[in-house]
Amino acid sequence: MTPSGPAWLSALLALAIVAGWAVLHVTAIFLSDWPPAPLTAVAVVLVQTWLSTGLFIIAHDCIHGSFAPGRPGVNRAVGRLCFAIYACLPFDRLAAAHQDHHRFAGTGGDPDFDPDQPRRYRPWLLRFFRGYYSHRQIALITLVACVYLATGATTLQHIVLYWAVPAVLAALQLFTFGTWLPHRHSGTPFPDHHNARSNSAGWLTSLVSCFHFGGYHHEHHLHPGVPWWALPQTRKRAMYPEKRDLIAAASRP
Repeated sequence: MTPSGPAWLSALLALAIVAGWAVLHVTAIFLSDWPPAPLTAVAVVLVQTWLSTGLFIIAHDCIHGSFAPGRPGVNRAVGRLCFAIYACLPFDRLAAAHQDHHRFAGTGGDPDFDPDQPRRYRPWLLRFFRGYYSHRQIALITLVACVYLATGATTLQHIVLYWAVPAVLAALQLFTFGTWLPHRHSGTPFPDHHNARSNSAGWLTSLVSCFHFGGYHHEHHLHPGVPWWALPQTRKRAMYPEKRDLIAAASRP
């Protein structure tokens, strides 16, 4: 069991996200015609962007060990797979950086925070991209693109439109809703030393925007071992502790 539900649910949701991403990826790059119908292309890019964000969130849960509690080898394997197919990202380096983000959230030691521009979007975004993307990663993506072209990808335009564009848009989505909005300085003070805030978006909006890491970001910092899909439940238990106690009592043998 995870702190908020059955561990198998993380695996089932991850399987759905990875399978959806892979099917759309292969179909769009290897089996679709060029030029595509504009509305079809937009729809595919938007769905693939959201699924790419999901790949990052699965790997993020693996960093915290909440994907497969008590099984570090499984967390590393799944995290490496998701980061690799998303954009050839190195799991171990990002895991170390993310632990620093939680340890030093919203301070100069936080790799996901810009202490010089704590309010401004663009400078912070550039810092974010420099921290997560490297020449090695770009070389690996180029190598994969060459392999695709050598093994049946329709055109380079297919690879750019259906892999590169969704990956970049997903990075923007992750930064905007999962980093900048929760941690930027504004007129509203942070609730505690985590220097993170949630928002009042509804469940569906929170899911679509960033798999609950915008709507429930403060809850994530309070409970980093809770998987993404259980963050709304975490807030409800905090708001209604009497229900939490009743559920716990009813679950006892």
